[in-house]
Amino acid sequence: MAFEPVYIVDGARSPFLKARNAPGPFSASDLAVQTGRELLLRQSFNPTDLDEVIIGCAAPSPDETNIGRVISLRLGCGHKVPGWTVMRNCASGMQALDSGVMSIQTGRSNLVLAGGVDALSRAPILFTDEMVSWLAAWGKSRSLGQKLATLKTLRPRYLAPVIGLLKGLTDPVIGLSMGQTAENLAHRFKLSRQDMDSYAAQSHLRALAARHAGAFHEIAPLTDQKGSLYAEDDGIREDSTPAKLSTLKPVFDKPWGNVTAGNSSQVTDGAALLLLASQSAVDRYQLKPLGRITDAQWAGLDPATMGLGPVHAATPILERHQLGLNDLDLWEINEAFAAQVLGCVAAWNDDAWCQEHLGRDALGGLDPDRLNVDGGAIALGHPVGASGARIVLHLLNALRARQLKRGIATICIGGGQGGAMLIETCDDKASS
Repeated sequence: MAFEPVYIVDGARSPFLKARNAPGPFSASDLAVQTGRELLLRQSFNPTDLDEVIIGCAAPSPDETNIGRVISLRLGCGHKVPGWTVMRNCASGMQALDSGVMSIQTGRSNLVLAGGVDALSRAPILFTDEMVSWLAAWGKSRSLGQKLATLKTLRPRYLAPVIGLLKGLTDPVIGLSMGQTAENLAHRFKLSRQDMDSYAAQSHLRALAARHAGAFHEIAPLTDQKGSLYAEDDGIREDSTPAKLSTLKPVFDKPWGNVTAGNSSQVTDGAALLLLASQSAVDRYQLKPLGRITDAQWAGLDPATMGLGPVHAATPILERHQLGLNDLDLWEINEAFAAQVLGCVAAWNDDAWCQEHLGRDALGGLDPDRLNVDGGAIALGHPVGASGARIVLHLLNALRARQLKRGIATICIGGGQGGAMLIETCDDKASS
């Protein structure tokens, strides 16, 4: 069955703001609304002309559970535009895009605002189960005697906080943190600490060069309630050298591991939104698409090696379109960990691994000059719900800036999944 093309009309993202052990200046919906407002103001249609708003979010706050609807209403889309939320861990933003694509392909929608957001600095601090049980007993205490008896059962250890973000970054099925799964890849593909730190330093260097070249023009600046301006990603460091990174201690597999805070993605707050349109919407509103989403793929794999999700998801796209790794002009592989990106590159070049897991010969080496050319999440940050949308948006912009045609954006997903999208640029005329 032939589907009509789905165009990317425009996109924007917020600056990615590093979490600094305290709640950040913006809620998740604040991030998306300020980003979306700038995006929608430059369009030839009204927010009420949208058919859907679809938002990926891995950790919405309790008062923004269906954050897609909250964002839709705050953006002035009106009561009649449905807004909904999707969650596929690290690929929530990419899932939102894919859901928008499917709505357009099936004819249910023509114009969709889709993307993702997370304010990870505002992840909740929870009570232990023992403390929750004690509070339940306290709530049942009625008389003074009952309350005094309940107070005697309170223990200081009950007050130890449970960090919600850490629980979210631990796989409940296999009991491993995401960092430990990255250590698994480092062991499997014999990746050294030097390999990881060198890659991490490169991410910062490329991001710095991209910033100086104006390559992050997709950023929509933010203003907080005090009038402070946030115009750039604040996690990029000029002093992230391999030598300096080598001094950091392992975080996830102490003391012998190689995955550190420096060669891992940063915990950040951020939003990324794209406008998707059918051919009829392009014609109706005289839009000038930037590109199109040509194909998408989701894959499952062992949660203990979840970082290889991009290999499992992108390879079927390559096979369907009869492409080799380096037939793509550019690649965006979300940098959850340096070990994870390097592990993906190594897996594609490993005959034994490819035969076992893909049922085919190795695909060969991926040209490093085509991969994450403007840096990635190690330098920019990884607001979980937004990252899948960010890499699609930036891939498109990076292709257009270099007058290139085609690329794949792909991401690993906690729980053992992978997602990938094939993106093509358009000229300034909408044609299929």
